[in-house]
Amino acid sequence: MKKLNVGIIGYGFMGRTHSNAYCMVNHFFNVAYKPQLQVICGLEDNVAKAFAEQWGYKSHTTDWHKVIEDDSIDIVDICVPNNVHAEIAIAAAKAGKMIICEKPLALNGEEAKTMTEAVEKAQVANLVSFNYRRVPAVTLAKMLIDEGRLGRIFHYRANFLQDWTISEQVPQGGVGTWRLDVKAAGSGVTGDLLAHCIDTAMWQNGRIKSVCAMTETFIKERKHVETGKVEPVGIDDACTFMCRFDNGSLGNFESTRYARGHKALYTFEINGEHASLAWDLHDLHRLSYFDHADESIVRGWRSIHVTDSDMPYMDKWWVPGLQIGYEHTFVHQIADFLDGLEKGEPARPTFREALATQYVCDAVLSSAKTNTWQNIQNPV
Repeated sequence: MKKLNVGIIGYGFMGRTHSNAYCMVNHFFNVAYKPQLQVICGLEDNVAKAFAEQWGYKSHTTDWHKVIEDDSIDIVDICVPNNVHAEIAIAAAKAGKMIICEKPLALNGEEAKTMTEAVEKAQVANLVSFNYRRVPAVTLAKMLIDEGRLGRIFHYRANFLQDWTISEQVPQGGVGTWRLDVKAAGSGVTGDLLAHCIDTAMWQNGRIKSVCAMTETFIKERKHVETGKVEPVGIDDACTFMCRFDNGSLGNFESTRYARGHKALYTFEINGEHASLAWDLHDLHRLSYFDHADESIVRGWRSIHVTDSDMPYMDKWWVPGLQIGYEHTFVHQIADFLDGLEKGEPARPTFREALATQYVCDAVLSSAKTNTWQNIQNPV
C-alpha cells in the first residue's frame, strides 16, 4: 500500500471533516493508497498545535507556503475561506501537488477558470469537495435516473434553508463569520449553499443553460470582527432562481439563512415521465420514490431505506438497517479520489466541472442584479 502524505490548510469545520476522512478511509475501503496526516496549517500556532496533537498530524505550521514547499507532501487539501483558494491551488499545482479543494471553487468564474487552467496544465489530480454527491441515497438517485427509470425529466427543484444569521447581532468577517464578509466569501447563500444544489442538479440532470434570479440582503449593515466598525453587508442573505436545463426540463432553486427553524434543510425533488424522486438531508439515508407503473391500488410514494449492501457505498459499512451519517460522505470522497488515482481516472467533480457550477453562480448573481435572464457560459 503506497503512502500519500497529506497537508491540510485550514483547521476549522472542514479541516475536521477532511481529517476524519483520511483517518477512516483505509479501515473501510480497499484502496491502494494510505493517506498520512503530515502537516496541518492554520492561523494561530497554538490552535494548529492542538489540532495536530488531537488528529495525529506529524507537524503544524501557520504558513501555507511551507506546506507547498515541502517535497514530502503529496496532497494539498484546501479548507480555508474562498478568497485564498486560488492563490493556494495555483501554487500547489505549480509544485506538482495533488489538490482537493473545498467548495465553492473560487470567488467567481474568472478566478475559478485560472485555477482550472493551472491544474490542467500541471496535470495534477484534483477534486472539489461537493460532498453531498456521495450521500448513498443521492448517489442512488443518480443511478436510477441514469437507468432511465424516470424517463424524460420535466422538473428539478431544490432548497437549502438555514436560520443562523437572522439576528442583527451576528457580525461579519473573522474566523467564525467570514461567510458573511463578501471579500472572503465572494457571495452569500449562492456560493455557500446553492452551489451544493447546483452541483448535484447538473450531476443528476445535466447542464443548466440559463437562469433568472432574485436575491435579498435583509440586514444591510453588520459590525465587522476585524475592524470593529459597522460596515455594509455585501453578500446575499437569500436567493431564488428559475432555470432551464439542456434536456428541456425546468428548475426552481431557493436558499436562505432566514428560514426560522431550519438549521440545514437541503432537499431536492425530480419529476419525470414515468417516476419521481425526492430526498431530504434531515433524513439523508432515505430516498422517496414514486413509480407510475405500479398498480393503481398500491401506487404511491415509497420510502427506500438506503442501507442494503447492493446500494451505493453501503457494502463498506454496517449490516442492512443500520445507517450512516454526514461525516461518511467525506470518507466516500477520499475513497473515490484514491480509487481514481489507482485507475488513472479522475474523481469528480474536477476543477473543470466545479467551474461549471461557478459559472452558474455568477449568472445567478448577475441576473438578480440586472433583473434579466442570463445564459450560462459553458466551460467545456
